[in-house]
Amino acid sequence: MTNLIASQPRLAFRHFALLTWLLIPLTASADNWQMQVGAQTSDKAHQALAFLPNEIWIHPGDSITWAFPTSEVHSVTFLIPGQIRPSRLVGCPGTNSTTDFSVVDGTACVNSGILTDGATYTVIFPEIGDFKAVCLAHNDQTGTVHVLGRSAPLPHDQEFYNQEADRQRARLISDAQNAAQVTTDRNTVIAGAGKIHGTSGGTETASVMRFMDETKVIHVGETVEWTTSEAVTNHTITFGREPDALHQIPPSANVTVDADGARHAYISSPSDAVHSGFITQAPQDRIGLAQAPLGVTRFRVTFTQPGIYLYKCVLHDNLGMVGKVIVLP
Repeated sequence: MTNLIASQPRLAFRHFALLTWLLIPLTASADNWQMQVGAQTSDKAHQALAFLPNEIWIHPGDSITWAFPTSEVHSVTFLIPGQIRPSRLVGCPGTNSTTDFSVVDGTACVNSGILTDGATYTVIFPEIGDFKAVCLAHNDQTGTVHVLGRSAPLPHDQEFYNQEADRQRARLISDAQNAAQVTTDRNTVIAGAGKIHGTSGGTETASVMRFMDETKVIHVGETVEWTTSEAVTNHTITFGREPDALHQIPPSANVTVDADGARHAYISSPSDAVHSGFITQAPQDRIGLAQAPLGVTRFRVTFTQPGIYLYKCVLHDNLGMVGKVIVLP
C-alpha cells in the first residue's frame, strides 16, 4: 500500500509532463493576430462600421485580438450556424459569452458584448473551419475567419492585414465624408447618411453620424421634416426626456402616422417629450424570404408655440448627433 501511495504522485507527474510535452509545440507555434473594429474621424461624425480587415486566414490554436477604438458601439459575435440573430441588448443568452479569450469552434454562440473606446477582445480558434463574425449593433458589418490545417501555408502575414485595414478604413471614411455632402431645403433635415460596401469577406458600412443642416429657423405653425439617407443604421429624432434602452425602437404615444407613412408629432413646448422611434431603411430583401415592408424614413414635427427646441439621436448623441429648431412667432 505504501508503494502504491508513493507511486501516485510520480504517476501524476508523468501525466502532467506528457500533457505539457504535447501542448508546448502547439502553444509555441500559435500566433496572436491583431485586428480592429470600427474607425472614426476625430470629430466622430464619420464612422467606418467594419471589421478591419474583414477577412483573415489563420491556423488552429491561433487567436485574434480585436481593438475597439471608436466611441460608436460594436461587438464581435460568432453565432451558431443558422442561429437567429439576437439583439445587441441580449447577446448570447444562456452562455458566458463575453469572457475574454473565448473559444470559437461553431458549437456555441460567442459574443464580446458591446465595447467602445479602446477596449479589446480576444478569441481563440482551435478547430479548422470558416467562421462568420457579425456585429450585433450593425446589421451590415460582417467578416470571415478562415482556419486552415496547421500544415497549410497562410496567404498573408500581419503586415498585410495592417495595410488592408488601412485601405478599408480610408475608403470607408472617404465615402462617409462624401455622403455628408447633401443639400436640403428650408424645412428639411437629413438624419444620417451612409453606404454599404461588399467585399469577399463580408459587408461593411460607411456612415455619417450627424443631422445635416441640423439648425432650422421657422415660424409658429410650420413643420420640419427629418429624412434619412442611411443605408442601414438606425437613428432617432428625440425631443425632451429620452426613453430607456428597451423602449427606443417604437415611437412615443403622441406620434401619429400620415397618409404617406411618415410619422408626425405636434410640439407646443421645449419641455415636451417626443420620440420618433427608429428611423431607418427597410432590411435588404433576400430571395426565399418574405419581402420586407417599407422602412420608416420620414419624421415630421409641427411646432405650435415659439421657443428653442433641442433634439438628438438617442443612439448617437455621444458622437455629436444633435440639433435644434428655433421657432419664431
